[in-house]
Amino acid sequence: MGRAGAKDGMSQVPGAQPSPPSVYHERQRLELCAVHALNNVLQQQLFSQEAADEICKRLAPDSRLNPHRSLLGTGNYDVNVIMAALQGLGLAAVWWDRRRPLSQLALPQVLGLILNLPSPVSLGLLSLPLRRRHWVALRQVDGVYYNLDSKLRAPEALGDEDGVRAFLAAALAQGLCEVLLVVTKEVEEKGCWLRTD
Repeated sequence: MGRAGAKDGMSQVPGAQPSPPSVYHERQRLELCAVHALNNVLQQQLFSQEAADEICKRLAPDSRLNPHRSLLGTGNYDVNVIMAALQGLGLAAVWWDRRRPLSQLALPQVLGLILNLPSPVSLGLLSLPLRRRHWVALRQVDGVYYNLDSKLRAPEALGDEDGVRAFLAAALAQGLCEVLLVVTKEVEEKGCWLRTD
């Protein structure tokens, strides 16, 4: 986990290409993709497994078996944990209605996106006929959108708004993808994450 790229572009050799921006990217550990997606979309380590477990306890204080995480205690947090974590920071998660055209998504109003995608299950080299859910963050850094999937070795540049829309269109076309827009409370209340023109 950590920053990919140079800290700044000041130590460049004359005529050299500028260094890529510093992009925070956590790699997958256990079933903590929700924690990694939160930290990756926020571009800093704000949440841990312990913090997510505390949110689970607040969401279901009387449950012996917490419905918001894995029974094994390895993570696998649900959307309620993500939404509560963002609310605790004064942010909001808005569900994207997949029936809307992506051209209506006002990306400049969106801090980042968190996707919930089907993910194959494997034991070593053996692929099992099971599907789990996986949380993935997308975020713009210095004008470039990145796929910050914790299963990737490094952030994957998607390009500009057209690039992230193409990525979203491909993910949504698979059918089982859900998209959360991470926005400020003000943007949520005004609904300005949605273009009306």
